[in-house]
Amino acid sequence: MELSPETLEVFFDTVQPHLDERQRRVVAGAMAEALGRGGQVRVATASKMSTNTLWRAVTEVREGIEVSDRVRRPGGGDKPAIERQPELLSALDDLVHPDTRGNPMSLLRWTSKSTYELARELTREGYSASAELVRRLLHQMGYSLQAPAKEKEGTNHPDRDAQFSYLNDQASSFMADDQPVVSVDTKKKELVGEYANKGREWQPTGEPDEVLVHDFIDPESGKAVPYGVFDVANNEGWVSVGDNADTAGFAVNSIRRWWEKMGRERFPEATRLLITADSGGSNGYRIRAFKVELAKLAKETGLEITVCHYPPGTSKWNKIEHRMFSFISMNWRGRALVSYRTIVELIAATTTEAGLRIEAEHDTTGYRTKVKISDAELEAVPLRRHEFHGDWNYTVASA
Repeated sequence: MELSPETLEVFFDTVQPHLDERQRRVVAGAMAEALGRGGQVRVATASKMSTNTLWRAVTEVREGIEVSDRVRRPGGGDKPAIERQPELLSALDDLVHPDTRGNPMSLLRWTSKSTYELARELTREGYSASAELVRRLLHQMGYSLQAPAKEKEGTNHPDRDAQFSYLNDQASSFMADDQPVVSVDTKKKELVGEYANKGREWQPTGEPDEVLVHDFIDPESGKAVPYGVFDVANNEGWVSVGDNADTAGFAVNSIRRWWEKMGRERFPEATRLLITADSGGSNGYRIRAFKVELAKLAKETGLEITVCHYPPGTSKWNKIEHRMFSFISMNWRGRALVSYRTIVELIAATTTEAGLRIEAEHDTTGYRTKVKISDAELEAVPLRRHEFHGDWNYTVASA
């Protein structure tokens, strides 16, 4: 039976939308072979397939096509952008690197440039790159999207990037020698009681937990002050939940409790400890009491304690923020923190697929506030300031 051009065109218009690329080649090639002489021209016209593609389809049919899940022949299809543009990945890394922020030693990297801005810059340099391609390549390179909130870091210290590098070198050296490296900070204070907590959790329909309408602090319950210590190498953490104030004494005692409960067992041969901390708060580089308390801890434990502070205005890059505190917040979202026991249990129950483990306890010690440290007391601290920014980097001897 002779098939008219119109019949062939109707056939392909009906069938092709339901076929993938490989199936279209098989049908077109088989039809061309079945039509015999002049079949390739007729099929090419009816299917609107290029003559080169149809010729390959006929060749495949003649050679015998095995059943396969592959759509294209091996090696077929468009090559990845980084193969077509070998220098693209390097060019992107060069653009991002100057704006890489914080988190020394981490496989997780952050960039403050948008994918659209990076794509435009790559285009200006002669590359072909869309914002979506840049996004995929950034993930491939180990970068993560930074939240748009709090982008402005204020006045940048001229030695900020150098301090990040110095901190990174110190941490790498300690970890290579199997010495503990911890990131410390105070989490946001939380109201204790039947107060609304941001976020939602699953509840029976129409039966939400009822909480207070207002957020006026209850003098009897007060506020919880969570101070965290995060073991960088082992993805483990300790949180002391205070009910008094965020003082240098509370901060150092939290580090002490981490060492007693977790650190000593994890690092039985340790002789040194590296603490990475923000430049402000109870563990700030200007806080004299923090240094005095560290001297007590060093003497008790026999550990030489080195402290490296993050530069001013870069506290959000402190590793504990996104490796531990963020997961605690997610774990208790939508739940009223009705008691200190509830807070401690929710913190200790926080885990991640990466294996995060946290221990916590309620610290009921009444820490003194507004402690004044005299020049003589500070001079008595066995403290050695490092050659690079001795205000941010210093070591407290154990004796």
